Amino acid sequence: MACRPGALGVIDSTNHIRVARPSRDLAAAERFYTDGLGLEVLWRTTERTPGEHDLLMVGPPGGSWHFELTHDPERPLEPTPTVDDLFVVYLGAPVDEALITRLVAAGGTRVPAHNPYWDEHGATIMDPDGYRLVLCARTWG
Repeated sequence: MACRPGALGVIDSTNHIRVARPSRDLAAAERFYTDGLGLEVLWRTTERTPGEHDLLMVGPPGGSWHFELTHDPERPLEPTPTVDDLFVVYLGAPVDEALITRLVAAGGTRVPAHNPYWDEHGATIMDPDGYRLVLCARTWG
């Protein structure tokens, strides 16, 4: 089922998605998402520009989505995740304990899920900014 066209076009499965979040520490976030989860740095600011945010974009190479992690040293925002702010990755296979170990070694913390469904079907790891990554053994769709 395709989405209905809007004033700016059609939204469908080919649209690129960016999820933006503030980060206390971009280096810590990079370690978690690259060394831990295995995403790649797609882009980053390379020098400090007064009045602009520092940016880090991570995602799968060739993917249609990525995280943009921001930090404004002049006016820092404190991340405000809740227990239900989730980034869920559907693995379609049992969660590999080595992946969980790698995420924890890269600065994550394994936590119980707020919704027991996620503990039943996967594992929840909190990133260095307090957001929750769920590795789900199920498939989507």
